Amino acid sequence: MQSPGKALQDTLLWAQSEQRLTVGVYESAKIMTEDPDSVSFCVLGTDEEFECDIALQIHFTLIQSFCFDNDISIVRVSDTQRLAEIVGGDKVEQLEDAHCVLITNPVDGSWEDPALEKLHLFCEESRRLNDWLPEINLPGR
Repeated sequence: MQSPGKALQDTLLWAQSEQRLTVGVYESAKIMTEDPDSVSFCVLGTDEEFECDIALQIHFTLIQSFCFDNDISIVRVSDTQRLAEIVGGDKVEQLEDAHCVLITNPVDGSWEDPALEKLHLFCEESRRLNDWLPEINLPGR
């Protein structure tokens, strides 16, 4: 059985290949405001360097609330650099923006991803255990 970290990595790469990723706190907030029904999954990336960033923590709180209110699965990863590598490749500027990554639904609604389904089930099970923002460890390079 595939680990949640591997499932998340595979889902991010697949969504990226289909141009269904939104990277960045502000860009994500815009999508969530304009079309919340298009959002399938949310990833918040943080690490020790950014834990003291009050503005970022406020944004995270608002994004979490929005996801909970709109029944959007959400997870946290503690390795923002690894998340940025997955979603941005070698674009250094993506590191700053990789604090929030959204996966949107395909326009035609035909896309099914077993890895994403596994992530949704992982989030559902975590909520049953009162872990509303589960953390996933991404696999290394």
